This record gives sequence, C-alpha cells and structure tokens, in this order.
Amino acid sequence: MHDENRKTTQGFWDSVHEAKPRARLPSLLVVTTRDLQRLLSAEVRPGMEVLEIGFAPGKQLAYLAAKRGVRVAGLDYSQTGVNHARELFSALGLEGDFRCEDAFQTSFEHARFDVVYSVGVIEHFEDPREFVRLHVELARPGGTALILIPDYGGIYGKLQRHFDADNLAIHNLKIMNPESLEELAPRDLANDVRVFRCGRINPWQVSWHKRMPRPLALLTSFALNAAGVLQPFDVGPLCPMLALRIVRKG
Repeated sequence: MHDENRKTTQGFWDSVHEAKPRARLPSLLVVTTRDLQRLLSAEVRPGMEVLEIGFAPGKQLAYLAAKRGVRVAGLDYSQTGVNHARELFSALGLEGDFRCEDAFQTSFEHARFDVVYSVGVIEHFEDPREFVRLHVELARPGGTALILIPDYGGIYGKLQRHFDADNLAIHNLKIMNPESLEELAPRDLANDVRVFRCGRINPWQVSWHKRMPRPLALLTSFALNAAGVLQPFDVGPLCPMLALRIVRKG
C-alpha cells in the first residue's frame, strides 16, 4: 500500500486480523458467507488458480480450496492475519500460498491467476484506481478481477452514520455508487466491465452496539441475519455490496 493509505487503514486492518479464527469453514448460517460463496462459486471452476487480496484470516479461501477444488493464494499486509490463515489451513489439511507483502511490491507474478478478488479493501484507499488496476494486472488474459465493497451509499450508510459515524469515516464514500465504481476500471486492460449491487439483507454492515444496549444490538443482528439467510433473491435497495467485475483483455 502507499504510505498515505497505510496511515489511514493500518489501525483498521490490525483490529480486523487480531482475532484468531476457529479451525472450520465459514458458517452458512451467516448471510455474509452465503453471499460471498454465491458470488465466488459463479466465477470459479475446479483446477483454477485464485488469489484473494486482503484475504486474512482466510476463511473464504479455505472454502474455495475445500469445496470448489481450486488452488488458492492470498496476499495481505498483516503478518498476524497471514499467520492465522496458515494455522487455519494446517488445521483443515488444506494447501495455500500466503504472502505478507505490500500489494504494490508483491512477489506474485502478474498475469497468473484465473480469478483475483478482494472483499472490503479498496474503499479504504483515498484513490483506489491504482489498486484496482493491480487486481487486473494479476489476472491472466481472459481472467476475472472481482472487487466487492460495502454499499454505504444508501440505507446502510444512513444507518451507519447514525450508529457509528467514526467507522463510516474510514470508508471512501465517493466510490460507493455504480458510476464512480465503474470509472475505476483500467480501460486499457479491460475487455468487459460490469458493476452491480448484490447480496441479501445484511445486519453486519451496521455497528448497532454503538448506540443500542448490547443485548438489543445482538437480537437485532441475529434477527436481520436470519431474514437475509431466508431471503430468496437480491433486492436492490437492500443489497449490502457493490461489485466491480472486470475481465482482462485476452
């Protein structure tokens, strides 16, 4: 990452990677897991090579390796997070190539991967264009870059501004609309660019506990999570994520 972005985001990522994950695959009882697995399963096939940027602690890569038959790699700036991922994969008997590196100085070869993706990373950059470009450069010709960010441009942003304005402030809200997100795609490398909203109702986008009693916040989160798990299809205004999908020129 560039220095100006490190200053803004390092404390955030340290807190994200601090907790050690349990040695199991991500739970399908969590709506976020279902959404991500649905999206990733549509992109990958057995035998593909897949890279996640900002991957720690590696739960989604573990799912892809165990259930989708792909070879997985991960790139992350947190040594703690990378160590947790290695422990997780070892406990599950899985293999993965995990590297703790500055993304812009990575030792992963460009034009290598069938799918390169990130979840909730680029919105912590003041100017993410170069980082989006890196996703595409790491994908092979004809490969796919899939970039997912929270959609705080609508109802989730209004709620989060009320419950946790400080957390909202570490997000780049200017890119959280389809037009601005699409403009980040490097057109000289892109054969096809698509932006879409995705996902079911997701309570984990909002820090309810910041202004609610914790028992009520938990009840709200679990109730809305259950609604999201049972929701049969995406509903635009309630989608928690924006996706930028780029196919690299062949």
